[in-house]
Amino acid sequence: MSFPPLVEPAAELTIDEVRRYSRHLIIPDVGMAGQKRLKNAKVLVIGAGGLGSPALLYLAAAGVGTLGIVEFDTVDESNLQRQVIHGVSDIDRPKAESAKESIAEVNPYVDVVVHGERLDNDNVFEIFKGYDLIVDGTDNFATRYLVNDAAYFLGIPYVWGSIYRFDGQASVFAPTLADDAPCYRCLYPEPPPPGMVPSCAEGGVLGVLCASIGSIQVNEAIKLLAGIGDPIVGKLMIYDALEMEYRKLKVRKDPNCALCGENPTVTELIDYEYFCGAVSEEAADAAADATISVTTLEHMLKEREEGTRDFVLVDVREPNEYEINKIPGSVLIPKGEFLNGNALSQLPPVDSGTQVVMHCKTGVRSAETLAIVKGAGYDDAVHVGGGVVAWVNQIDPSQPAY
Repeated sequence: MSFPPLVEPAAELTIDEVRRYSRHLIIPDVGMAGQKRLKNAKVLVIGAGGLGSPALLYLAAAGVGTLGIVEFDTVDESNLQRQVIHGVSDIDRPKAESAKESIAEVNPYVDVVVHGERLDNDNVFEIFKGYDLIVDGTDNFATRYLVNDAAYFLGIPYVWGSIYRFDGQASVFAPTLADDAPCYRCLYPEPPPPGMVPSCAEGGVLGVLCASIGSIQVNEAIKLLAGIGDPIVGKLMIYDALEMEYRKLKVRKDPNCALCGENPTVTELIDYEYFCGAVSEEAADAAADATISVTTLEHMLKEREEGTRDFVLVDVREPNEYEINKIPGSVLIPKGEFLNGNALSQLPPVDSGTQVVMHCKTGVRSAETLAIVKGAGYDDAVHVGGGVVAWVNQIDPSQPAY
């Protein structure tokens, strides 16, 4: 289904712009009118990370006149494997500023607006206001639902993308463009259970996958802005990089959708962190009085070496993570072993008097497994807040981070 262009054409292109965009101008479907629309367009990109990097670069190269960047994070060395808008010299710099400079190198005719803050309920409407289109490159569910709901309330279409390991997804959510167009909640009415879907920081992502999905997002953005082609409104693109396979599924508007359905229950912004939940209620309850710091763990390990303390330190990450860095003296029992029940036989007996101490990368997975262990009778079990990330940062910076 085609849609009218989102943007009116700019008055003109300069001679330099005609030279720059000549390969667009000779495409009949784009032409002078389409390029003028791109020049007049205002697009907001959420995140200057894995998806935001290629999206920003190609939107700039395409001649989108105004690009907004919402990004509060700084560049880390681990970002450079996929976030191609940043370089080595940008490490520890704000990502938004690094991205702005890279865009200027690609296309000095683009006006870049930096929103160097975390997107939340208090600022989302003010930030979104005035943009024609939103490109969502976020990597957490709370922000995705926030973007979806705010865009719907403001009547702004947006292009969504998601990546994990070798798999990517993309779609266009624009209920205001067509009565039968779904929103993100039509596709995913509820977020996955806490801890069920690892983040890219926990599960990893193939760097080039970001370019594959990011370029799809830009392709859809150009089609919407210029009013050409058949945007993937009401469709879900699924990409499997290992099998080199694309699939396109139909996504129908849900009449029972909490946001855009016939009887909506979400009529204003909600508490998205609570809605999505970083950890389950069981994990939060288990960790409430059973979380120790890495400095406490360091002291406990010294006592264990001296023979004055007895405990087992369990790392619940995956084997490939354990190869990157580890807390000395830990044993590896991945979280999946706790979920399927096999891990309990690898722990000391409940009545042995040996305490169980658990950790993961940041403390989320270990909180989930802590709930399982406590439920099995290990009442004095604890987990390490901050996990191995905190250990590397505070105790042993000689180890690599990831």
